[in-house]
Parts: sequence; structure tokens; C-alpha cells
Amino acid sequence: MGNLLSAAGSSASPGAQTGLHLQMATGENVLVAVLVDLDNQLRFASQQLVLTPSRLVFRGAVEQVWPLVPGLAIRSFDHAGVGSLELHDARGRLAVWRFTLDQQPQALKLARLLEQQVARLAGGQSAASLPEPAVDEGQEDIDTEATEPPPSTWVLLRLWRFARPYKKELGAGLALTLASTAASMVPPYLTIPLMDDVLIPYQNGQAISASLVGWLLGGLLASSVAAWALGWAKTWLLAVVSERIGADLRTATFDHLLGLSLDYFGGKRTGDLMSRIGSETDRICVFLSLHALDFATDVLMILMTAAILFSINPWLALVTLLPLPFIAWMIHLVRDRLRTGFEKVDRVWGEVTNVLADTIPGIRVVKAFAQERREAQRFREANEHNLAVNDRINKVWSLFSPTVTLLTEIGLLVVWAFGIWLVSRNQITVGVLTAFIAYIGRFYTRLDAMSRIVSVTQKAAAGAKRIFDILDHVSDVPEPAQPVAIDAPQGRIEMRNIGFRYGNRSVIRGLDLEIRPGEMIGLVGHSGSGKSTLVNLICRFYDVTDGAIVVDGSDIRRFRVADYRRHIGLVLQEPFLFFGTIAENIAYGKPDATREEIIAAARAAHAHEFILRLPHGYDSLVGERGQGLSGGERQRISIARALLIDPRILILDEATSSVDTETEKEIQKALDNLVQGRTTIAIAHRLSTLRRADRLVVMDRGEVVEVGPHDELMAKQGAYWRLYEAQARQVDTDEEDSTSQTSGTVAIATSQAVHTAHRTGTP
Repeated sequence: MGNLLSAAGSSASPGAQTGLHLQMATGENVLVAVLVDLDNQLRFASQQLVLTPSRLVFRGAVEQVWPLVPGLAIRSFDHAGVGSLELHDARGRLAVWRFTLDQQPQALKLARLLEQQVARLAGGQSAASLPEPAVDEGQEDIDTEATEPPPSTWVLLRLWRFARPYKKELGAGLALTLASTAASMVPPYLTIPLMDDVLIPYQNGQAISASLVGWLLGGLLASSVAAWALGWAKTWLLAVVSERIGADLRTATFDHLLGLSLDYFGGKRTGDLMSRIGSETDRICVFLSLHALDFATDVLMILMTAAILFSINPWLALVTLLPLPFIAWMIHLVRDRLRTGFEKVDRVWGEVTNVLADTIPGIRVVKAFAQERREAQRFREANEHNLAVNDRINKVWSLFSPTVTLLTEIGLLVVWAFGIWLVSRNQITVGVLTAFIAYIGRFYTRLDAMSRIVSVTQKAAAGAKRIFDILDHVSDVPEPAQPVAIDAPQGRIEMRNIGFRYGNRSVIRGLDLEIRPGEMIGLVGHSGSGKSTLVNLICRFYDVTDGAIVVDGSDIRRFRVADYRRHIGLVLQEPFLFFGTIAENIAYGKPDATREEIIAAARAAHAHEFILRLPHGYDSLVGERGQGLSGGERQRISIARALLIDPRILILDEATSSVDTETEKEIQKALDNLVQGRTTIAIAHRLSTLRRADRLVVMDRGEVVEVGPHDELMAKQGAYWRLYEAQARQVDTDEEDSTSQTSGTVAIATSQAVHTAHRTGTP
């Protein structure tokens, strides 16, 4: 008998490491293991479902085993974030297990493999003779972060797409780099005649030629001034170009980000995206303006120096190049470590910015719950993690850089020794050796600088990869290849057998609904029934996975996204206002609106009066996310914003659920103005607010279960009647509780008054 670890090899999910063990028969293998992390009461549990070629085993409080026989099958379901597996045979259901949707990929894999094994058994093969099923591509449960290859330095070449518009400037910069490098190579070469034709002959008793010295010193000065002027010109030109490349990269990334669907943002942290567009593009810009230029200069300097050295003395030049293989080997050794490390540094820095992005906008909640210390501790932990990752990188880099310096110093020592030996054999002159040493000093300095640029290059490559991760992402809501114009829509909306899934969770199933132009529809149902999802699909924040949504006879996927959404007004439960003036927020959907149009929209939204009470009226600044305004005031500005664009289709998503009754009345007056003549789809928590709707659509588990006016649905006493009655009973209960609390308060106050009067003798 063998012992099966709960990991079950690579087939088990990471979450399946539960410590459960299963005794295995000799030669028995695990095909898949699923962590069943919910019990029958939907409480978290540590249980496991294991499939082998011959049996299905459940490991929990009690172990259960089902041999694989023909007719055995598993069915998979999911609803409201909970997945289910049901085991059936020909007689009926044998067992049911529930789990969180993190385990859904493994659960689907188990159902598929069990079906394959049972089919093979039904075909007459023995369990022992069955080959182990191949795992379908994309179904392995892998740690993408751990297995993702490190970013290649070649990703930097993709920046040429942004550099192409500046190719003339780059060509001029390259020419200036070549000229300035050539000018800087002149002074060491002039030391040869200065030593051999001036200084050494003078030591031997010959007179110094003033004209020769003048020409040589003049050449040294001219070459130095030329190198300075050319160096300044190339640095300024390439710095200007790199800044523009960086600006174009930021703009292109942000433009592409805005074009992605909401599904992309649902899986990303705000701080991480801000870090990519901000610090990563800055890092690439610095690399292009400084380090890439230095690298090009270093390469040219090394090539020119090597050519001059070989022209002077090939044997001495070969000795000079001795450290190169060792330095190249070291660069290759640490390059991948640095590249992977710097990408991890970027991710960890994203964690730091995520804490800031969470805490600063939510500072009111932080202070309300007195969680300052907790948030400070979160930031401290993220910062310490960032420090630890940087320390590991610095440990590698701190060893690499001094080692390169040591190798170049040893190389210089070898050149000195070999040069002195050649001078002693009269094969070279002292001037040649002096020039050699001067060139070698520059050669090794540039070599050392090139080795140091490895760190900067890997940082830039890691940053470029994170930028191109955004640019390479294709929107789940693509633009049509041949768009259809939508100039003046009537507002007829048809949903034809639509379906939609969030990942592995089915949210909308086989939904059919037709909304007439100018009709007001109320969407009702329990939380999680799919109301908000349906609204998101109509707005085309997501695309349906099945069926089609048709507006005025055309599939909405045939319209340009911006053109289509221009005819949709959206009023959300939590209105979002941008930092700026009241007028700018109202005119957000129509930036060219006149002040008269803005005031007219505010009047219709019943916002004009409170706006005039603000210190600067329509020019009053609104804080970030509408700070300084009440919830009702923010909502009325949101309604004015929707009114200003004059939409043909209007979406009201719980527009009055988070305000008091008095404010709700004001908002309801504004909404009455807003819905006139428009196709309106309203979601409301209070069913009484939807009585004015032409029809009510009752949803349950992603399906439409009832459609009709309020009175008709109440007469049916179906799903809507049950919802309405349950809410009415809740209102009555709340009123009774409020009355009893008020009565209790009055009784207590009366008792206290009597007691005080009795004690003081007051009648």
C-alpha cells in the first residue's frame, strides 16, 4: 500500500494541500484532487475529493468511496459564488459537495476525467490497463506568477514603435555620438609624439620644438573642446527625444487602458496600474535619455579603442582583452537573476502603492473605525517586503560590480607587466606604452560602465514588460470591423436568448426580453439574481457570451462603443464626481455645453437651488469623489449630468436606495423629469418606487420569471407578490420597532421626571 499526499502531484490545486492522506493500492495514481472547502451548511471546511483510475474518494469527517462503474456521473453547477458537484448513478443522486469558485477549474477537470474513465470502463478496458488521461491545455492549475518566464531584454526593442516618429532626431543623435566619441579618442593618440618626439628627446639633450609642442597642445585642446560640444549636443537632443518617447508611451498606455472592458479592471489593483503608467514609464524614459546613450557611447568607445590598440600593437591589444571573457560570463550569470528580481521589485512596489490607493480615498472609513494603526501596519509590512526584495537584489549586484572592477584592475596590471617587457626588448617605445595605458584606462572604464548598465537595463526591461502587458491586452468588448451608424435611436431593446458568465460562474441564462421605445421597465429580484449584470450588458460594459442584445434592429456589437454609449444615460447608486467645479461635473458627458444648458439640466434635476447656496455657485469646487456634498446632492448632480446629454436610453441603478425619505422625494421629482420620453430601465431596492413602471421584470438566478404591470403581478401572487409582501412585512416590523423604541423612550423620560419631582417636592 502506498500513501497519497493531498497535493496529488501537479494535478492537485494549490489549495488542496490540506494534509489529508489516502492509502493507495500499488500502482494506483491520482488523476485529480479537489479541495471541498465548504460543508453542507456553507461553512468553511477542509475536505477533499480525489479521483483515481478505479475509484472516487471523499475525505472529510467520514471517508466515502465509490468504485468507477458504468452509469456513474458528476454534474457541476454554480450560483452566487458557490459551486456544487453532484454525484449520480442510474438510481439517483448519491452525494453533493459545495466549494468556493476558486476550486471550480479543478472541479470541472474532475468531472471531465471521471466521464472519460467511466467511458473507458464501459468500453471493456480494465482500470489497470487504462492509460492516464492527458491533461487538456490550459486546464492545469499552475501558479502563473511562479512559472511565468522572466522578462527578456529584447522587450526593449519593442519601444522602437514609439521611437519611429523621431528617427531623424535619433539618427542625428547617433551621428553626434559617433563624432563626440571619435573626438575623445584623439588626446591619447597625441601623447605618442608628445612623449617620443618631445619629452624623451629632451631628456637625451635635444632642444624642444616650440612649434611642434604648440601644434600638439593645440590638437589636445581642440579635440577636448570638440568632444565637449558634440557631447552636449547629443545629450540634449537625445534627452528631448527620450522625454517625448516616454510621454507618447504614457499616453498610448492610458488610451489603451481606457479602451479595455470592466472585466480587466476587476482583476487589477488601482495602485498597480498607477505604478505601471507612472513609475515604469519614468524608468524607461531615464533609461532612454541617459543609460541607453551611455551604452551606445561605451560600445563605440570600446570598438574604436580596440581598433586603435590593434593598429598600434596587436600582441599588447590581445593582452588588454583578456578580462573580457570573464566579465561576459559574469554578466550572463547575473542577468537573469537581476531581470527576475527587478520584475519582482516592480510587483512589490505595486503592493505599496495599492495600500496608498486603498487608504487615501477611504480615509473617512479608516478614521471612522479608528483603523489608523492597522493601515499603518499594512503599509509598514508592504514597505518591509519591498525592502527585503531590494536587499536580495542588492546582494547579487554588490558582489557583481566590485568583481568586474577587480578584473579590470588585474587586466591593467597584466598590460603594465607585458608592456614593460616589450619596452625592455625595444619592441615598443615609452610613448606607445603611455598611449596604450591611456587608452586602456578609457577601455576598462567603459567596460566597467557597460557591466554596471546591466542593472539599469534589466530594470527597464522589467518595466517595459509590465507596460506591454497592458498594451498587449485585447479588450473583451472589441470595436466592430464595419460599424453601423447610430444617429437617432428610437430606444427599442431586444434581448434574444442571452447568456453571460463571470469566469466559471453562470450569471444570465437564456434570457429573452423586449423593451418598447419610451417604455419604463423595473428590474426586481433578490440580490445576485442578475439585475445589475443585465444592465451592464445593455451598456455593453461586457459582451454577452450567448445570444444577442439588439437595439433598433441592430446587434449592439455592430455599433462603435463610444457612439452607442453616447445615447445612454447612467445614474448609479453611488454617484461618482470628479475633482473640479460643479459645472464641470454636470458637463462631463458634454464638455462643450453652454452655461445656460448646464443650468437648465440642474433645474430639471432639482439641483439649481442648493448649487446657488454654495459659496461660488456653479464654480464651486467639488472635492475628490464629491467630498463636501451630501449623498442627495451628489445624486442630483449625477441626474443633471445624465439629463444634459439627452440620452435615448436611461439606466437607473438603485438611484434612491442610499438616501433618506425626504431626499428620495426630491430625487424622485428629478427622475420624473429625466425619464419622460426615454426608454428607461430602473433597478430599485424599494419596490414601491417602481409602481410607475410600465412593466416589472422579475429575475431569479439569471432568468426572467415574471413580466407585467404591478397590479397584474400582485394579482398572480407569484414571485413578485412574495417579494412585495416580504418587503411590506419588513417595513411594518421596522415601524413597530421604531414605535416601541419611541414609547420606551417616553416611558423612561416620564419615569425620570416623576422620580425627580418626588425627590424635589415639585408637583
